[in-house]
Amino acid sequence: MEETILVCDDSFVGIFTGVYEAYARKLHHELTRIQIGKEENLRLFAEYIVIEPSEEKTVKVSRTLQKRLGEEVYNTLCRALASKDSQKGDTVYHTIVLALGEKGNKVMENLQNDYVRKVFELSRYVWGEIHHLYGFLRFEEMENGVLFSKIGPKNNIITFLAPHFSERFPTENYIIFDETRNVYAVHPARNQWFLVTGDEFARDLSNRYSDKELEIQELFRYFCHKIAIKERINPSLQRNMLPIRFREYMTEFQQ
Repeated sequence: MEETILVCDDSFVGIFTGVYEAYARKLHHELTRIQIGKEENLRLFAEYIVIEPSEEKTVKVSRTLQKRLGEEVYNTLCRALASKDSQKGDTVYHTIVLALGEKGNKVMENLQNDYVRKVFELSRYVWGEIHHLYGFLRFEEMENGVLFSKIGPKNNIITFLAPHFSERFPTENYIIFDETRNVYAVHPARNQWFLVTGDEFARDLSNRYSDKELEIQELFRYFCHKIAIKERINPSLQRNMLPIRFREYMTEFQQ
């Protein structure tokens, strides 16, 4: 039989829309794949269908998954979708098929299944980076009082970071900028956060620190340098606890 390949955008909306279409079109799940973007080498005996992202269809899929599988499984699937892995769409799709078919909210216990095991691994990897940035993300005060932070995560995790810091700083105006994907999470004080994309937004914001911020940064770097005990410096342990790739965005490591 001919294989069906649904070509989706690399986003929550794109992939969840693909899942919706797979069910709406009554496709044979074992012969259906979700592909992220276009590939140079096309498969023989396969039908390619380009899926247009739909917020409405994504909401329907999200509600169904939360209702049928519960919040824990749903969050695991969402974290897997935030991964940079190119096979995440197909992996999550087939895990959903298994869960809605027979496993239900116990699906993540079925680790002998290749798809479920891969979802578990992707989710754990993404959660590790989220957890790191809960502690390593640094806000800097701009001249206008807005708190600004720049990050460069491997995975698309800005939608997981924004709610966390909204709860911690509900009365602050803050912006988190993912420079890898050119996406901004904007949180107006006492309001809901939202995403903004584009080169024009906050173009030079990171270069306009307040005088107070510059003073505190200098004091903080001096403090971190002075508390170090030369005889106990352990670079290997430091790299394990604080990977080097995070340091370029941290005040205490900037010159």
